[in-house]
Amino acid sequence: MSFLTRFRINTARTGARRLLSSPQAMHAAVLAAFPDLMPTDPNTPQGQRVLWRLDHRARAEVMLYMVSPTRPDLTHLVEQTGWPAAATPDNPGWQTRPYSPFLDRLTTGDRWAFKLTANPVHTIRRTPDEPRKLTAHLTAVHQTRWLLDRQDTHGFRILEKTDNQRLLPGGTTHHGKHEHHGDRYELSVSNQRSLSFDKTRNATASRRAKPVTLVTVTYDGRLEITDPTLLQRTLTQGLGRAKAYGCGLITLAPLTTTPQPTA
Repeated sequence: MSFLTRFRINTARTGARRLLSSPQAMHAAVLAAFPDLMPTDPNTPQGQRVLWRLDHRARAEVMLYMVSPTRPDLTHLVEQTGWPAAATPDNPGWQTRPYSPFLDRLTTGDRWAFKLTANPVHTIRRTPDEPRKLTAHLTAVHQTRWLLDRQDTHGFRILEKTDNQRLLPGGTTHHGKHEHHGDRYELSVSNQRSLSFDKTRNATASRRAKPVTLVTVTYDGRLEITDPTLLQRTLTQGLGRAKAYGCGLITLAPLTTTPQPTA
């Protein structure tokens, strides 16, 4: 069984500002919603993990989305970062619904709008003898290519624009050796953020761990399902790295008449 949860964060609260400034703190707060889940072992025996994502729709409208194998209890988040005085038994301050019935209805050929925050990375080395180093893609061209390279193995394909929607002939141009797909697909890449934070749980520890650094971007677009089983796995297990820090969660929404890319 899977569950999809939505929680609006009260950005005026001091606790909210603390969590929003640290993916590590938010990760700990998310895991605290599951009393049967140990922080050191976030994966279930079935391979599903807790995924989460922050959507900054406006300065005062920040939504936390979660996909989890069990139903969460976000009482602590309501008390620290929500509207506890407005909570009632019928409306505790967050919304959770079973996700599995929706996943079971996914069918080959279905088309959906999607949203994903991800950590697009690759490995490089400057000399043949140098160990490979993980590094982030920093341009929209390479970030787009990163997602396109993963669509077939994750159960979907990103839709291409029709000829009358494209500004470039064929929707493609070239930058040196690299193809630029910016006008070919119904896909936008935005909100690039460079994050650096301390992973150490004990702030008084004599030896502090090396800070975690990562680059995240948000993808908005339209997709068609090519393999429902693979896509179900993607929706519950995530895509890419840095899942503990708010990356990898794809959500689907019904298509609108006109694509609505995030500015």
